[in-house]
Amino acid sequence: MEPFGVVGIVLGCFTSMVLGGLLFAAYKLGILYQLFHKTDTKSSKHGGDIVAEVLHAHGVKYIFTLVGGHISPILVACEKVGIRIVDTRHEATAVFAADAVARLSGTVGVAAVTAGPGLTNTVTAVKNAQMAESPLLLIGGAAGTLLQGRGALQDIDQMSLFKPLCKFCTSIRTVREIVPTVRKALAIAQSGTPGPVFIEFPIDTLYPFHLVSKEFVVKNPPKGLMGKIVSWYLHNHLMNLFAGAWEPKDVSPLPLHIPQATDDQIQKCLELVSRAKKPVIVLGSQATLPPTPVDNIRKALEDLGIPCFLGGMSRGLLGKDSPIHIRQNRRDALKEADVVVLAGTVCDFRLSYGRTLSRRSKIIAVNRDKTQLLKNSDMFWKPTIAIQGDAGSFLVRLSEGLKGHRCPEEWPQSLKAGDATKEATNRAKAEEKTEYHLNPLKALHCVDELMAEDSIIVADGGDFVGSAAYIMKPRGPLCWLDPGAFGTLGVGGGFALGAKLCRPESEVWIVYGDGSLGYSIAEFDTFTRHKTPVIALVGNDACWSQISREQVPMLGSNVACGLAYTDYHIVADGYGGKGYLIGSENEEKLNDIIRQAQRDAREGKAALINVLIGKTNFRDGSISI
Repeated sequence: MEPFGVVGIVLGCFTSMVLGGLLFAAYKLGILYQLFHKTDTKSSKHGGDIVAEVLHAHGVKYIFTLVGGHISPILVACEKVGIRIVDTRHEATAVFAADAVARLSGTVGVAAVTAGPGLTNTVTAVKNAQMAESPLLLIGGAAGTLLQGRGALQDIDQMSLFKPLCKFCTSIRTVREIVPTVRKALAIAQSGTPGPVFIEFPIDTLYPFHLVSKEFVVKNPPKGLMGKIVSWYLHNHLMNLFAGAWEPKDVSPLPLHIPQATDDQIQKCLELVSRAKKPVIVLGSQATLPPTPVDNIRKALEDLGIPCFLGGMSRGLLGKDSPIHIRQNRRDALKEADVVVLAGTVCDFRLSYGRTLSRRSKIIAVNRDKTQLLKNSDMFWKPTIAIQGDAGSFLVRLSEGLKGHRCPEEWPQSLKAGDATKEATNRAKAEEKTEYHLNPLKALHCVDELMAEDSIIVADGGDFVGSAAYIMKPRGPLCWLDPGAFGTLGVGGGFALGAKLCRPESEVWIVYGDGSLGYSIAEFDTFTRHKTPVIALVGNDACWSQISREQVPMLGSNVACGLAYTDYHIVADGYGGKGYLIGSENEEKLNDIIRQAQRDAREGKAALINVLIGKTNFRDGSISI
């Protein structure tokens, strides 16, 4: 080879590398994009307008927030297109409220909070939504695109914080990215196993060009070549930030992916269930997820006639007094069953990690999430058929395949008889006198008897709420809200707010422990300002009783468990609601006060009933005083 030929090849390679590097730099700096897409420097539109357009196209009706300058353009734009902005007193409440909307409406709940501490305040609520499998969009503000990592106000690494909590996390870098990113995030939140998603919006992607451009002016730029390079770089970054920003884009919802059982899996399940003499269905929250309407699932279960245990959001699915809804003695029924269908139910602590199930039972497990589907199956139980698919549509297809076939009636009747015995025992305990204050079981029975047929029950607490779960009966599908597997305290205010907005004509009851009430009592201000009159029932025993009951006998100390018989009703009054106190001295007025609180709610006033109660003990469905 000629020497000059080698030199030519080397020079050619070097030239190609340089050109390639320049092209890559031009691409990263947006120079290539700007050749074909102009920047409209005169437009008064801003990134918040685009966010509002996409959310409106997806049917979003509410955004819950605690306002901050980073996100103001989103809130203002959403209000203009008819999306209601509901501001709360704590960012966690905003996320809890969005979670409730997601559960009750079948759409994505949306919360928007400011950067830094605004976002860190949501971490527990976002984790709760992840574990409860609620489709949620969290919008967070952030420092400007060029200021991140440089010590700007409230600037932290937010992406690292939310990646473990969310199905999808991203940061908007240019205004043109907003439409495709928000559409993608909303689809991901609802597809597969639903869950939260997070989009970070640097402040300069949300405000209009004429305001953002002022922040890019360098008052005393370096002189000479370096000054020119800095000025060019800032100008190019600004122009690229808004290049193609207002070009028309499709804002409609993307298709969702929801896993379904195969025909072969359904056929195998039909064969198992058709031969069963003592089948049982255990439903979890997943069974209520879209796309199958809950009324269709209810009809399918009634046609099957198989006794059902309901947990989480599936509580109330069969109404108040269904002959196939079994509320008590679940452990005994599962040990006796020959076929068990786990419809969205997970073998975690709620089923003793699978140890509650009998080795002799044929087990059909259905869950959208593969990890949850097989949780602890390598240790304490083993599915006969494991289906990664949607539980609600599975139950409908199972019922259609078994049309004309019903579970032997003596089986649900025997389980229902056990219910009657246990509930009669609990009713008798409700009439026992306590040494101090009211019998908490009596208070719960009174509310259960008097609350309206369209009521939604929000559960937020430990001991008192544990008893309520066995006494209070949700009247219909999607009428019970609890935190879910994470067991989070503090959901009450946000869940009730979201529930009342979704169903303004329904009574919304929050059942609080006096411990959990402390997290969200300030939201009575929110209930007043946003005209969302809910009713709170507070079991006030001046103690973190669920902890104290075990801590004292095991460790000999009540440290950190003691509270006070605080006048929470006066706090509610101060926030614009109506407060009532019930103790042993006016116990006979309990029903009258419940009815008065219901009237208050109908007249637009949030009400709080502060019930001074004695101690309870709640274990596996048995209640003692």
